Amino acid sequence: MQKLILSLSFMLLSNIAFSQELSPDSFNFWLGKWKAAWVDGQGNPGEGTNHIYLITGDKVLHENFEILSGPNAGYKGTSISVFNPNTKAWHQTWMDNQGGNIVLTGELQGNKRIFKTAQQTTNGQQIQSRMVFYNIEQDQFTWDWEGTTDGGKTWSLNWRIEYTRLK
Repeated sequence: MQKLILSLSFMLLSNIAFSQELSPDSFNFWLGKWKAAWVDGQGNPGEGTNHIYLITGDKVLHENFEILSGPNAGYKGTSISVFNPNTKAWHQTWMDNQGGNIVLTGELQGNKRIFKTAQQTTNGQQIQSRMVFYNIEQDQFTWDWEGTTDGGKTWSLNWRIEYTRLK
């Protein structure tokens, strides 16, 4: 009887853990056309759009982001995100019209979907960045760009965008 209870408990815990694993549809909530709105650190409002759609046999998410108003109007960026079924991991590469290139890896933390960079050394300091998608609903979600210098023990908010689906 004890073995049966242990086996059933293990199966239940395995199913709970499995449900927290990334899957090919972990980021499908992001598909569509979005209005993006924020207020920067100096109190300036900004607004943009983000269009995310499937390409390459509906296996790859393609993002096109553009800032339409505010101090950084004209900024444009694009990303390609793909799920690797062998490693069960999401990978994203971001490029923009300022020469930026960021490589990120996806993960889940509870109800949050995260793309995180590897740690990098800048001016002798270990730095890591991440984007966090949360408060995810059918027609809206919140996106934060955060950074850490203590190996991920604490994260500082750099930019928060409120997304609303365009009809």
